[in-house]
Parts: sequence; structure tokens; C-alpha cells
Amino acid sequence: MKTDITMPALSGTLETGRLVCWHKAIGDAVEKGEAIAEVETDKAILDIEAGAEGYLAGPLAAIDTDIPVRQVIGYIVDTRPDPAAPTTASGSVPGAAPTGGAPPAWAAVDLRLGPPYTLERPRTLRAAVARNMSATLDTPTFLISARFAVGPLQTAAKQAGYSLTLALTRACALTVAEDPWVNHAWTPEGLARRHRVDVGVAVDTGDGLITPVLRDAAARPLKELAETWRALLGKVKKGRVYPEDYRGASFYLSNLGMFAVVERFNAIVPVGASAILAIAAAGSDGRADFTMSCDHRVVFGADAARFLQRLGNRLEDSSWLATVGEHP
Repeated sequence: MKTDITMPALSGTLETGRLVCWHKAIGDAVEKGEAIAEVETDKAILDIEAGAEGYLAGPLAAIDTDIPVRQVIGYIVDTRPDPAAPTTASGSVPGAAPTGGAPPAWAAVDLRLGPPYTLERPRTLRAAVARNMSATLDTPTFLISARFAVGPLQTAAKQAGYSLTLALTRACALTVAEDPWVNHAWTPEGLARRHRVDVGVAVDTGDGLITPVLRDAAARPLKELAETWRALLGKVKKGRVYPEDYRGASFYLSNLGMFAVVERFNAIVPVGASAILAIAAAGSDGRADFTMSCDHRVVFGADAARFLQRLGNRLEDSSWLATVGEHP
């Protein structure tokens, strides 16, 4: 009996995965559920587990290869194969992305008149960010800004044992909960009104941007949210996040306040949300620029202005940080 090992489809948008390594060699015994390879997805490096007990058999897909999801990359067989068998298929790697066909989108970019260059294949995460940004081109957006003092909230958060990022996330979530328009999303079938506030927070991994999501951020106790956030950051650090960890937020937050040179910046509204808030570094007056990017099909100028006004009031009076219970 021969069991296929395939490149897993870990999300609805993932088209390929990059094979990082094989933990086993041809002829090695494997147990069902054992990690036999690692694959780099659009956000993390994950294990591929054996779907059956037996022996690893080739031909095996080569490492550092982009492979379409659901394509065969190797096999598990009942009888130990000959270790001298070829490790990869001749001519082409099983499941490898084809090299022919239509030229890539960047082929229209003429770099010949500029300085000499070499083409580098981007890490899977950076390529995924590029695809996601391209998908936002049809979103009509506008920007609206306000300046708020962040020192009082930072002091209160520290006294309560929370990070400023978590405090800002909670403040945004509570404000979104008060203004349902910000928690809508545009779809061809109509406006999707979310029944809870899930906040995606931008985190820099060094290789690219990822947005771990704090689910039900307006209703869950802060202590519970803090524990979830620590767990999510741990997953990001280890590169072991799954699609359910970073997809599906209804509101987004991007904080670059730790970079003192950033006075103001604009963020792009992710697909599936109607707003993202960009927070810059505080100036000499202790106030920071809060710039909100909005999908104009859902949120209008007055809606965004009211949101920022409520958020500003919440930042001034941070007594809600000490509130015990579900919804302050």
C-alpha cells in the first residue's frame, strides 16, 4: 500500500508552500502523526505529519522548492524501499511549481535602464504580504487623524501589569463596540455586521508583517486577553502560527510608537475590515498622531470622527483598565 504525502492547504488563499526540510530519509520508519517534514507557509514554518505508519519512500520533493498545495511530495509505503532509490524525480520535482506558462506580473517592469541587479525569490511571508496588499487596490479609502496623549494610558497600563499594546488594543475594541459601523465589512452581497470585535495587531517578524488576532477583545477580561496575547507572541517568535491565529480580524491596529523618528504614517485597510488605526511616536508634547484609514463604502467621515473622539476620551480616562468583568 502506498500513501501520498501532499503539500497541505492550510488556508483558503495559500497557493504554494515552500518545503524547508525532511526529518526522515528514504527507508526510514515513520509513525502515523509523526512530523516528517517542515513547510514554510505564508506566515510560519509548520510540520507535515505522516498520514500513515510505514516507511518513507521517494521520489521526494526537493527542499527549498515552492510546491502547489495538495500536490504529492513523497510517499509512505508498507515495505522498506531501497535506500539507493533516487531521492528526487528526474527532470522535475514532484509537485514543484511549473516554470512555464504566462510570464509573472513583474515581467512588465523594465529594470534594464537602472543599476545592475539580480533576482531574489522573496520569503513566503513577504510574498504573501505583497499579494494581500495588491488585493486592497479596489478599496476606496480616506484618512482622518487626531493627536492624543499616550503617557497617561501607558502609566496606567504599567501599574495594572499590562503592555501599552494590549491597553491600546482594548481601548480600540471598546470603542469599536460602541460604534457598529466600524465593525462592518463590505461584501458584494451586502454589509457584514460582525457580532464581536476581533482586533488584529501588526507585529514585525523581521521577515515581514503578521497580524495576530485577539478574539472578542471588547468583552473578554483583560487578564485573559493578556494571556492570549503572550501566547500569540510566543507563536510568532517561534514561527508556529496557524491561519486561525492571524486571519479574520474585524478591526486592525498598527503601532510604530516605539520608533521615535515616526511622526505620522498611514496604514492600508486589510481586506475583510473597514478600518485600521496607525499610531506614531509621541512628540515632545507627549501627544501621538493617530491616523485612521477607512473603507469609504462602509465608514464615512463623521463616523470616523466620532470614533476618534470616543477613543480620545477613553485614553484620557483609563479607569476601565481596572474594571473587573466582561464589558467595562
